[in-house]
Amino acid sequence: MILEMKQLLIESLNLEDIAADDIDPDAPLFREGLGLDSIDALEIAMALQKKYGVVLEASSSDTRQHFRSVRALADFVSTHRKQP
Repeated sequence: MILEMKQLLIESLNLEDIAADDIDPDAPLFREGLGLDSIDALEIAMALQKKYGVVLEASSSDTRQHFRSVRALADFVSTHRKQP
């Protein structure tokens, strides 16, 4: 699931110069780490909803924790994804 999350980030954010192996699964996604911003968060949330059927509420205090790292996103998706 972690590799899947890395690939989703690369594809949905068009990170052409970054390979999945370059992304530390525990590094912060925002500021240091990948240096993503709020627009990137929206893109990721839309990609997660489209691919896995999960919804991240902007007003939820938990959302910030889910976006902490690739590992946190993978854990969230693993437990909340809609099964086919």
